Amino acid sequence: MRTLVDKIWDNHVVKNIDEKEDVLYIDRHFIHEVTSPQAFDVLKNKGVPVFRPAQTTATVDHNIPTLEQEKPIEQKESRIQVEQLRKNCNDFGIPLFDIGNEKQGIVHVIGPELGLTLPGSTIVCGDSHTSTHGAFGTIAFGIGTSEVATVLATQCVIQSRPKTMKIEVTGELGSYVTPKDVILYIIAQLGTAGATEYFVEYAGDTFEKMSMEGRMTVCNMSIEMGARGGLIAPDQVTFDYLSTTKYWNEHPEEFEVNLKNWKQLKTDDGASYDRVISYKASDISPMVTFGTNPGTGIAIDSVIQTNEGGLEYMQFHKGQSLEGTPVDYVFLGSCTNGRIEDLRLFSSLVKGRKKAPNVTAWIVPGSKKVELQCIEEGIDVILKEAGFELRQPGCSACLAMNPDKVPAGKLCVSTSNRNFEGRQGVGARTVLASPATAAMAAITGKIISVKEFELLGYGKN
Repeated sequence: MRTLVDKIWDNHVVKNIDEKEDVLYIDRHFIHEVTSPQAFDVLKNKGVPVFRPAQTTATVDHNIPTLEQEKPIEQKESRIQVEQLRKNCNDFGIPLFDIGNEKQGIVHVIGPELGLTLPGSTIVCGDSHTSTHGAFGTIAFGIGTSEVATVLATQCVIQSRPKTMKIEVTGELGSYVTPKDVILYIIAQLGTAGATEYFVEYAGDTFEKMSMEGRMTVCNMSIEMGARGGLIAPDQVTFDYLSTTKYWNEHPEEFEVNLKNWKQLKTDDGASYDRVISYKASDISPMVTFGTNPGTGIAIDSVIQTNEGGLEYMQFHKGQSLEGTPVDYVFLGSCTNGRIEDLRLFSSLVKGRKKAPNVTAWIVPGSKKVELQCIEEGIDVILKEAGFELRQPGCSACLAMNPDKVPAGKLCVSTSNRNFEGRQGVGARTVLASPATAAMAAITGKIISVKEFELLGYGKN
């Protein structure tokens, strides 16, 4: 009797080093401009080629601007990193989805979109939020720069076998309670170290009813509770999503062959985990964070019950409710919430309304495909009429590595994954939230609960 994690792991072990460590074969390696330059230097210095370039996929995302991408990148360091990735990919024969390419976008958004994220596979990237791909039933995790070099050279990486944890959530989610709220709630319950050394399998009918976009949001933030990764067993929702991707749509016979194997990817009945935790969906409300780590989540209409977690930096205090707090910035995007479903939800709430005058809003699609979908569906028009602007794809204000930085002291309601000090800019204050909560804040100019939002006469369009 084996868990899904055990099955995938065992299928990829090339060699047992000892009782704890294995040489693990990697099916797909994603790279971007930030963590790959030093790795390529290692290969150049040793005269080693990339072992299997066709299994490596490159894109630009972290450093690029989200406006006027057709112009040269102004920030020198960012420009150098992007140019270096172009050179390295050309020198080593690696496909690169560069600025303007129809396949370009945030690395953890384009992988699933392109049909490169496959159930039962192992996936790595020099980026901590590689766990996103676990939504498809994969073992996906971030690696360091030295490991990036190892994977480029060998298509393998040495890893210690993880412990397994099952997190089960059952029941129906309430109004405006999104997958982002579910994972913020779980992290708040477990803490930022609660899943350290574990690979988490999310189970229960709450996850089964989620879309693939929602599942990716959940798995994306597994790392924020210390987990090495998180995954959800593939099911018909997974298969339907994959069948619509361009590659598998063009290769239906190959898809059917793979489908037979994908349907076997599930934990055996009676298999044991190292730890099992259960929650009820009815206990989860729209969430916001009050501190400087993702574990400081509370329901919007509740109060802060601690003096810890970065309250002084955030300019909050114990006993305070965040409801009614004025907002300076709103950011919709990132590998957590930059998919088409997220932009659809945001636009449905702002349609026919106007952005609050005190709010600066950045609406950033996670990929070129999402950007084009927004234009095809008229989302860009809805946003424009409400006072918003649809920007170009990139990591944007998730992290302060590009022009989209939140000024010191300003408060940003962000749909990204981290609220560390300075994460969005020196001195910037970040409140993590869902696309729905971000939309409500952008309209009203403050953090607002669903109940208050509806009392103001907004409700659903």
